[in-house]
Amino acid sequence: MREAIEKFATDLNPSPAELTKFISKLSYCPVNIDNNADYLNLRKAIQDLEISLNLKNQNVFYLSTPPSLYSPIIKNLNDVGLGGKASSDANIWPKIVVEKPFGRDLQTCKELDNQLHDVFNENQIYRIDHYLGKETVQNIMVLRFANAIFEPLWNYQHINNIQITNAETLGVEGRGVYYEEAGAMRDMVQNHMFQLLGMVAMEAPGSLDSEAIRDEKAKVLKALRPLDLSNLEQCAISGQYGQGYISGKSVVGYREESGVDQNSQTETFVALKLYIDNWRWANVPFYVRSGKRLGKGITEIAIEFNRVPHRIFNDENYFGFNDSNLTANTLVIQIQPDEGISLKLMVKQPGTTTHLKALNMDFKYGQAFGTRTPSAYERLILDCLLGDSTLFSRSDFVNLSWAFLDPVINSWHTNTQKNFPNYDAGSWGPESSNRLLANQGHSWRKL
Repeated sequence: MREAIEKFATDLNPSPAELTKFISKLSYCPVNIDNNADYLNLRKAIQDLEISLNLKNQNVFYLSTPPSLYSPIIKNLNDVGLGGKASSDANIWPKIVVEKPFGRDLQTCKELDNQLHDVFNENQIYRIDHYLGKETVQNIMVLRFANAIFEPLWNYQHINNIQITNAETLGVEGRGVYYEEAGAMRDMVQNHMFQLLGMVAMEAPGSLDSEAIRDEKAKVLKALRPLDLSNLEQCAISGQYGQGYISGKSVVGYREESGVDQNSQTETFVALKLYIDNWRWANVPFYVRSGKRLGKGITEIAIEFNRVPHRIFNDENYFGFNDSNLTANTLVIQIQPDEGISLKLMVKQPGTTTHLKALNMDFKYGQAFGTRTPSAYERLILDCLLGDSTLFSRSDFVNLSWAFLDPVINSWHTNTQKNFPNYDAGSWGPESSNRLLANQGHSWRKL
């Protein structure tokens, strides 16, 4: 642990004395998942700690294990008295943290939910998604609901389309066996991407109470228009990367990765065209894409506003270009790698003539405050200890996301993708994803 802190937490810069004091509080108790006697040893170790720290039953069990091990761990913790439902809503101990994926479809999600709820109340369960711990994601609500200039425009009357992109240059990085079971839809879209969708499209909650916020996010998924399975390519695109180049270096295709079937049908790219059928978002397309081995590593939300209704800058010789080339105002919320917010405006270039230019007004977290930004997991684990579940997924949200995406996943896996691989590593995905937007007169942002 000392080596890990010195390597990965250099921004904390603890003194040798502080680090030694912290290390002295750590202990290790090995447990064989299937051995009940080991859980008894764990209980004894925890009881000894409770005596030395003068605490009682303030335990968090963090299941950072393969999902197949969740069930036996939950059962065995309960069998030795380490689990148990809290006696009241005010009592939130013990707690259990569960990493994604939470199930692999709606059925397994419900089964895992039932197993957890047999032992813990919902307010003791923390389904963790590290995207929600990122500063920029948390700032979406502040940007919308604490600034009067944005919320009046946050609707179908002023917004043309919204694009949510998660692009990775990485491949499966030795996780081929896992990824064969998951794919891009289960690995990224069902959790990370739908969480971002919920944050950007939700209505203003009545308060900052965690349940009020999670109620509004769930309403977004309830209002999603079902995808047309009979004409799926008009609303959902899947892809799989082949050989190509990343940063000038040759990389193998997905089917050549370790642990991957040479005839694999697993998608490494997903693009969706979504509509939210409610008053605020009537007929505004939400474009969601996530993929591996793409041209750049970036995660962002881009809100493109409608163009000006009356065009007056039509003299190309005088203004530098005509109205058809005017850039739409775009608000970009960048989640990673450089957390920040950017607003694209049209401005006049300095000079004696009126030449127009698109200019970005940028705000970067790393530059604006001059203070250390806690990592996503730091924020989330602290919130768990404090009993604040705002940034964790609630049971109904996870169920709704699986219910919406299951039919698409099943359709893809039932119908062989004969064109796989269908995009080169280092590109921006299959050509069909471009047509998905072109049918609406739109195009993906150039990143």
